[in-house]
Amino acid sequence: MKFGKVEQPELVDFTIPNDHPDTTMVLSKSKNSGTSNIYVGCAKWNRQDLKNFYPRGTKDELVYYSTQFNCIELNATFYRIFPEETYQKWYDKTPEDFKFFPKIVRNVSHLRRLNDEAYPVLDEFLRVTSVLKDKLGTIFLQMHNNFGPKNWDRVVRFVEYWPKEFQLAMEFRHTDWFNDEKVSQELYHLLEENNIANILVDTAGRRDLMHMRLTNNEAFIRYVGANHPTDYDRIDNWVLKLDDWTQKGLKNIHFFVHQNMELESPLLSARFINELNKKLGCNLRIPKSLDDSGPTLS
Repeated sequence: MKFGKVEQPELVDFTIPNDHPDTTMVLSKSKNSGTSNIYVGCAKWNRQDLKNFYPRGTKDELVYYSTQFNCIELNATFYRIFPEETYQKWYDKTPEDFKFFPKIVRNVSHLRRLNDEAYPVLDEFLRVTSVLKDKLGTIFLQMHNNFGPKNWDRVVRFVEYWPKEFQLAMEFRHTDWFNDEKVSQELYHLLEENNIANILVDTAGRRDLMHMRLTNNEAFIRYVGANHPTDYDRIDNWVLKLDDWTQKGLKNIHFFVHQNMELESPLLSARFINELNKKLGCNLRIPKSLDDSGPTLS
């Protein structure tokens, strides 16, 4: 993911902002209920992007990937609607506890921009995506940078149309969704009232997307490393933040690791999972490095 890329990441203040005041209130509603669901993964599983991850002789990348991670942020579905048979193959190749978090196809978000023509496409997308059944995690919609609040009515219609049997997260990138307080409050309340997750994007060049406003009991976080040593400090800070949110009632952590160049995403993920296991007392499997002796965590 090159979104938010900067030339000198060492000059960026990566401090995680204070929570939005309403986040604690949202989390408190579930403070004493249920157990935590924690999923951590990369955005892709193909060998070309995840170099130095697959052992020599790996024949099926998804099969191996799913032995190392418990989920995938399925970016491939943004570019086209795959045949139903493809989803069935993905389902069959992965363990019982594996989850897919598909991105809604760009015909809906970027080309049709949630207009009337988007809905037949959305219906087809959901039809084939439902083949993933119990392995289907939260589906997410990412809007274009230039999709601003003037399109509010389209957002409302989309939320009202969305079938409630599918869990949804939404990512808005136009600055006015966050910098105009009246607009942001209307958006947050719309998402909260409809149990839709408000995606957080942690990337160097767009710190305004760190709004720290959760709208349901799901932290859906898209972390974008900068291929820089600061990536590891940032990862550690997220562990502290998620520990804080968990103590306040957070039950669902969905954390996806990107980089401007995806070479070290598995290593960053391994660092994050290792620290999260220690802090939260969970037992997520830690991805291995090529030498099969475990990840490099420093």
